[in-house]
Amino acid sequence: MTTATLNATAPADPVPLKQDAAVIGLVGLAHGTSHFSHLLLAPLFPVFMRDFGLSYSDVGLLMSIFFVISGSGQAMAGFVVDRIGARPVLFAAVGMFLLAALAASQATGYGGLVLVAMLAGLGNAPFHPADFTILNQRVSPARLGHAFSAHGLTGNLGWALAPVFLVGITALADWRVAYYAAALLYVGVLGLLFWQRDKLHTEVAVRHADAPKGAELAYLKLPVVWWCFAFFLLSTMTLAVVQSFAPSILKAMHGVSVEAATFTISAYMLCGALGMLVGGFVAAYGQSHRWSSDRVVAISMSSGALLLLLCATGSLGAVGTMVALAATGFAVGVGGPSRDMMIKKATPKGATGRVYGTVYSGLDVGFAISPLVFGTFMDRGWYALTLAGAAVVLGISVYAAVGVGRRTA
Repeated sequence: MTTATLNATAPADPVPLKQDAAVIGLVGLAHGTSHFSHLLLAPLFPVFMRDFGLSYSDVGLLMSIFFVISGSGQAMAGFVVDRIGARPVLFAAVGMFLLAALAASQATGYGGLVLVAMLAGLGNAPFHPADFTILNQRVSPARLGHAFSAHGLTGNLGWALAPVFLVGITALADWRVAYYAAALLYVGVLGLLFWQRDKLHTEVAVRHADAPKGAELAYLKLPVVWWCFAFFLLSTMTLAVVQSFAPSILKAMHGVSVEAATFTISAYMLCGALGMLVGGFVAAYGQSHRWSSDRVVAISMSSGALLLLLCATGSLGAVGTMVALAATGFAVGVGGPSRDMMIKKATPKGATGRVYGTVYSGLDVGFAISPLVFGTFMDRGWYALTLAGAAVVLGISVYAAVGVGRRTA
């Protein structure tokens, strides 16, 4: 790379646990806030369809807008993080969520909801490059596995909280009140982050005056970056299938009630969070025993793919399929921290924000295209094939993970 090596990297051991825990907690809170914002609109789609006369296509487009803006903005945000530091970018992102919640509270039609999707997408874009730049610089190496575990766990908890928060307040009061409450939540998070801002400071990558033109883009020539991107795109497509279509599949294949099917999605997320907690210890143990991160990822993703294939056969029955889907969340979650360790090994010095921004934009691309691809299967009534397809895609992501490992050995 032509950028200078960062002056301050992850501090050497030993570092007080309290110091690392504070950084991990603050970044985890911010990440949970971003995942909460993924679902700032979706839980209230039925309300918007009723009040504004919208179709499924209309509300589905809102999510596409969110992920397209988030995905394209994420890669660009990485450059900003490397240039000015992660902290101001993180503050601006939470501020954008605050504006999105206030805009939602004032929406009077579809145009207002489009504005909300755009603001939330812009707010979501910088989180992965900002979060991982802070963690990689401010957390001691021995605790990075646990840091990545907490980061993924809080993201899942953010997903789990959003529907309960928004739908619950809407049921008690009104959906506009729910968005005012969300705005207050963002104010609280932003205030806490600002109060503890000294723990979020990062060094910037300084570009040499004699560096050739386009040097900041040199990392894009590294094949390992695109192998990482492919891994995120493929593995996220499977998650999108579970989030978007699992309730409909369970109802069609096994006659499961809407309530029970929806509970299965929550169980998937909670088991995924538990898996990430366990995966933090796996990553830390593997780091001290020279385990390959990509191998841990391959094993966990392969296990998840096999469980999905078993669900696709229909042989497990209603309860068995719901349990297997929850177990899939756990299996995939275990590989989460090792996945992030894998990306760290693939990141050149001084390019953390740019690499994480580019790689994690694959997550948004996966979320954007998966419903389009597998939605066609669902329209044709190919419910079992949808699950099988999600399993195959997850299996292909294992090949991508192995490809990353070969290039970082």
